[in-house]
Amino acid sequence: MTAMRGSGSFGHEVYDDVIVGGGHNGLVAAAYLARAGRAVLVLERLGHTGGAAVSTRPFAGVDARLSRYSYLVSLLPAKIVRDLGLRFAVRRRTVSSYTPTLRGGRPGGLLVGGGQTRTRESFARLTGSDREYESWRAFYGTTGRIARKVFPTLTEPLPTRGALRARVDDDAAWRMLFEEPLGQAVERHFADDLVRGVVLTDGLIGTFADAHDPSLAQNRCFLYHVIGGGTGDWDVPVGGMGALTDALAGAARAAGAEIATGHEVLRIDTDGTAPAEVVFRTALGEGRVVGRSVLVNASPRALAELLGEAPGEPAPEGAQLKVNMLLRRLPRLKDSAVDPREAFGGTFHIAEGYAELARAYAEAAAGELPSVPPSEIYCHSLSDPTILGPEPAEQGYQTLTLFGLHAPARLFGHDNRQAREVLLTATLAQLDQHLAEPLTDCLAFDADGRPCIEAKTPLDLERELRLPGGHIFHGDLSWPYGPEDTEGAGRWGVRTARRNVLLCGAGAVRGGGVSGIPGHNAAMAVLGH
Repeated sequence: MTAMRGSGSFGHEVYDDVIVGGGHNGLVAAAYLARAGRAVLVLERLGHTGGAAVSTRPFAGVDARLSRYSYLVSLLPAKIVRDLGLRFAVRRRTVSSYTPTLRGGRPGGLLVGGGQTRTRESFARLTGSDREYESWRAFYGTTGRIARKVFPTLTEPLPTRGALRARVDDDAAWRMLFEEPLGQAVERHFADDLVRGVVLTDGLIGTFADAHDPSLAQNRCFLYHVIGGGTGDWDVPVGGMGALTDALAGAARAAGAEIATGHEVLRIDTDGTAPAEVVFRTALGEGRVVGRSVLVNASPRALAELLGEAPGEPAPEGAQLKVNMLLRRLPRLKDSAVDPREAFGGTFHIAEGYAELARAYAEAAAGELPSVPPSEIYCHSLSDPTILGPEPAEQGYQTLTLFGLHAPARLFGHDNRQAREVLLTATLAQLDQHLAEPLTDCLAFDADGRPCIEAKTPLDLERELRLPGGHIFHGDLSWPYGPEDTEGAGRWGVRTARRNVLLCGAGAVRGGGVSGIPGHNAAMAVLGH
């Protein structure tokens, strides 16, 4: 085996750092390390960088670049954008969410956004008083205070539980978010089923759990969804998610890092002290390269396989249905009081009442596809029309991204294709209940005459991206703190059993989402910060 790449060799016989995986976290680590003057090599299995954070044209002959897998930005710290000089921007959505409902046979809904007055009026129309709105303000006032204190710690050395609790300095808030199941807080603060459901959904994105799950997986998911940027806002990446990873790849290369695509890493050989040999495969055969340290931008299970070790944890299980669509126009709503451009400009909740979420979880846990599948939609092109080419833009086309909840991988194991179609049909039927026209009447068609819609199950994501079990976070999210003895690489939550091998992917402590935080923290650990 040789260290050959394509028709030429790598630039160094021994690299300071070899990074396995060119997703956004690996690129962040590469950029930081190369800017520090280190010899850095990134090995990426696919023919392009970006991992799950890419923009593609999934529909033949249609010039529309969709964020195919991950699609919104909340956890990416401005610090990383500034440090790396990224030419990348996000846009704030003017409407946070719209949740349609049918009560007494009459269409209505809850609109959150457009200013406090409008939000208050929407709560009052739905519930008949100001009580839920005031509870909403108090509840999210608390999460906002937590966000401002916790979010900055994500790019600092890993605090202990006691240190983070002291920083929060609010016993009631700590208990609500870190100690008791999220369902208790939701039920204590809110009385309306729809309002309760809207709050709970942030604890279920990519997380298969009940509101009262004793594991508190739903709490950890909720925490990361409300602390992003110190505000909890979920923003739209200008140019699509690929604009971010393209900017990161550019920053890494500009700093001197080498990026080799089409290089699938097969094995990492090291005792943890001597430089590691990284064995890879290309279209030309196998080769190897040596690195003093290796940063792995892959799941903990993939890391164990690369090291020839048994996985230390049970296999993760993803639990979502991802659907991308291109429409000729946005559909009209039964709720004529809301403009579709507002409703779809934020997060459009479907079948996500509190009782509906509980029922969907119970059915899925019993091995059945949810009879009333919950999901949420948003329209990227309303906030960022640059993702549409001239012709689709002139014709008024719009994108829709749907994220379905409580769809664990186990439900697709027998017949992935059939289960995908059944769940997609049921999901769109729930949306149609709130539309004045069927969604299928609004779909665009590709150059081959096929409707512009694609759906991905956890098994599809596992096959295409090697996400373990299709889990978008590589496993259940962790608390943003560590044990008392956090020394060396452990100070950053990226340590493995091999001292010179670090985890810089979503499965690291404080990983998950499009954040770059594990990449930043792994780089800081290598640099001895």
